[in-house]
Amino acid sequence: MNTANTVFLIIAAVLVLMMTPGLAFFYGGLVSKKNVVNTMISVFIICALAIVLFVAFGYELCFNGNVAGIFGRVQHIFLSGSDLTKVVLKEQGITAASYLLFEMMFAIITPALFVGATVGRMRFNFLLVFVFFWSVLVYYPLVHMVWGTGGLLAGWGILDFAGGTVVHINAGITALVLSIFLGPRYQKQTRPYSLPWVLLGTAILWLGWYGFNAGSAFGMNQTALTACLTSTVAAAASMMTWLLLEEAFSGKASLDGICTGTLCGLVGITPGAGYETCAGALFTGILCSLASYFFISQVKGRLSFDDPLDAFGCHGISGIVGSLTVGLFASQKVDPGISTSGLFYGGSWELLGKQAAGTLFTIVFTLLMVSLITAVLKRFINMRVSARDEEVGLDLSEHGEFADCQISASQAIFGK
Repeated sequence: MNTANTVFLIIAAVLVLMMTPGLAFFYGGLVSKKNVVNTMISVFIICALAIVLFVAFGYELCFNGNVAGIFGRVQHIFLSGSDLTKVVLKEQGITAASYLLFEMMFAIITPALFVGATVGRMRFNFLLVFVFFWSVLVYYPLVHMVWGTGGLLAGWGILDFAGGTVVHINAGITALVLSIFLGPRYQKQTRPYSLPWVLLGTAILWLGWYGFNAGSAFGMNQTALTACLTSTVAAAASMMTWLLLEEAFSGKASLDGICTGTLCGLVGITPGAGYETCAGALFTGILCSLASYFFISQVKGRLSFDDPLDAFGCHGISGIVGSLTVGLFASQKVDPGISTSGLFYGGSWELLGKQAAGTLFTIVFTLLMVSLITAVLKRFINMRVSARDEEVGLDLSEHGEFADCQISASQAIFGK
């Protein structure tokens, strides 16, 4: 075991864990005040659920052996009898215990991301059951296909450094499908609960993203430093791009806008963080911000789905763009271990074609599986709250709590 790299990975895991409460603040600040508690608990409870599932059988479904390139073999329920001291990444000296801990954090944050598409409408018990089946049938197979030994998409040669397909496209498409099944809200919210919370959540997420991206190097090495640098540049470029777009088209810069722009850049650089140059990261951030901004502002309103917090517009759209830009900006000078550079760094169309194939596969696989899971679960569990509960707010109807102790039931009902 390499002690330095193990400490680095533990710190990275803690940073990724902090992203989930950070996301709770981000989403909780954006919703109306009668749905703040429900939104935050829906995000935060996944910490517990995802950890239990990952230890029970998730880790082995992702990384133990290989069955048809789609999932691993479950041989140790709750890791009973599993050798956690075994070195699984020999070059970095990382043991199974530290590797499991780090990957567990990805299993937490990924389902938390699509909560933004369901706020104010989904029953809490449906969400919990859905996350269980989604983890088993969608997330764990995708992890194995992309990062597992013998994985299907890994065999295709796609590059996904820290989760462009596994995390962001997956969560974004899931958000889209759930928002379609739920249908539109009866009453659209008028104003966010707390913009300072949105900024706080964004800051925590940005900080945690260093663990997310740099940690995926699995050691304190040049690749980790590259991932830190490219993540920073992409986030800044995307934030500035969003700011300029708002100034150009609305004449006013908004706090929630530039926070969303920041996240779009972080989402977009995730699959290429360890493969791209600073220039590549800069253009990745710009392209992701452009794509997400115009989708949210120009396209979303013409479509018949209601994604209140733009989980698909941010994670889905920027995740797709970021996955594709790896085929443009990846460089063997940055990482000699990749088979070929991107189109703009001396490579051919080969890598871009592989990235497009992997991206399309992830979209179709997630779309079909989430639709199937949702359609079946709806036959047994009510998915959406009643119109009355939606009017009152899910803080009262689902939890009997309020974000502010001064808010009375009558205030919540009338949204004052």
